Amino acid sequence: MTGQPMKQYLLSIYQPDGEPPEPEVLAPIMERLAALREELKAAGSWVFTGGLHAADTATVLRLGKGDGDVLITDGPFVEGKEHLGGFWIINAPDLDAALEWGRKAALATTLPIEVRAFQDRPEN
Repeated sequence: MTGQPMKQYLLSIYQPDGEPPEPEVLAPIMERLAALREELKAAGSWVFTGGLHAADTATVLRLGKGDGDVLITDGPFVEGKEHLGGFWIINAPDLDAALEWGRKAALATTLPIEVRAFQDRPEN
């Protein structure tokens, strides 16, 4: 590709807390996700994909009041009814293209997808 390099975008999957769907519901979703991954790869847009364990398995580290003191807490950082369940990092020429991948992800997962651009980094 000539011209400007593609930007990277984070596509975040937000899923409801609780038990995962039954296998007969989850199986077609996983098939659609596999197809989307292959489509991203074929387009040269796929960088990385990751699924996360449930939010209640998280550990949060916060700066304490003492010098070098860090507090460690079990559980999610934010209490809510949804949590980050997984994500993609993709290459896309612009926001419109990234939003189209996000649309496909929402259709595949049936869940909300947040699309955010990574900040541009100065060349070293």
